[in-house]
Amino acid sequence: MKIVFTFRPPRALQAQLKEIFSEDKFVYYKSVEEAEDLREAEVIVTFGEDLTTQHIENCPNLKWIMVASAGLERMPAEIIKERGILVTNARGIHKIPMAEFTMGYMLNHVKRFPEFLDLQKEKTWNHQMAVGELAGKCLLVLGSGAIGTEIARLARAFRMETVGVNRSGHKNDQFDEMHTMDKLLEILPKADFVVSILPSTEETKYLLDREHFQVMKETAAFINIGRGDLFKEEVLIDALNNNEISHAYLDVFIEEPLLEDHPFWNQQKLTITPHISSVTSEYLPRVQQIFVHNMNVYKKDGSNYENKIDMDKGY
Repeated sequence: MKIVFTFRPPRALQAQLKEIFSEDKFVYYKSVEEAEDLREAEVIVTFGEDLTTQHIENCPNLKWIMVASAGLERMPAEIIKERGILVTNARGIHKIPMAEFTMGYMLNHVKRFPEFLDLQKEKTWNHQMAVGELAGKCLLVLGSGAIGTEIARLARAFRMETVGVNRSGHKNDQFDEMHTMDKLLEILPKADFVVSILPSTEETKYLLDREHFQVMKETAAFINIGRGDLFKEEVLIDALNNNEISHAYLDVFIEEPLLEDHPFWNQQKLTITPHISSVTSEYLPRVQQIFVHNMNVYKKDGSNYENKIDMDKGY
């Protein structure tokens, strides 16, 4: 079997695969453009943003695509469904770094660390600056999957109230309350922090509109680590300019990287990070754990894949 990677994992991970699956041929490239053996691949491992319809058409032997990330919105879904190609992804490996990142945002917000750093640079001693705490605050999480659940678990350790929203409203032990998406406008007014981890789907694109920000507390902080098309950018800018919320923390954007002349850069109530909430030194080792499990399943009976994707739903 030929397995083609459109990126190069560390040599230690390559050696691990060679040892476990000694009968198979693994080929590694820096990019899909360099992948001379792509046409012969039975399995392709990719980050999911490089494969096109033409690539799939030129791979007659392709049976399985392993996406080494969670996002699938740039995958050529139609031809994948038409060909019946198996797709799995790395959903779940982001929960530790992204939950920690979110807690960092929230702690920064209530403890005002960036402002104290500015005072330090100015050599200013301000003992009167008001500092808050997370205890007793209400956290509303849009999307209660692996990442949202881990955020809620950590938030409860800080004595926060946790409220979750998803499609079904099914119960989750890490949330004090669970609701369906259609209840969002009713729940938003109680939240001190609103965190979105929602993927980009037809149901979530531009889900948040002006009225959603208008019903939030003026003191609320909004955090988006899911996908940038959750709202139209001018909607958030207006919400910040009109003091409808106190601050927004964005790690994802409609267009990345963010252009130098983008109005977001000039928003004083907006904190920007360059889509790094999931970045961790443990990222690829965790991807490999999922891949090794699924390779063993693929070679046997194909009955217990981890993170098998329904391409009709996009997750």
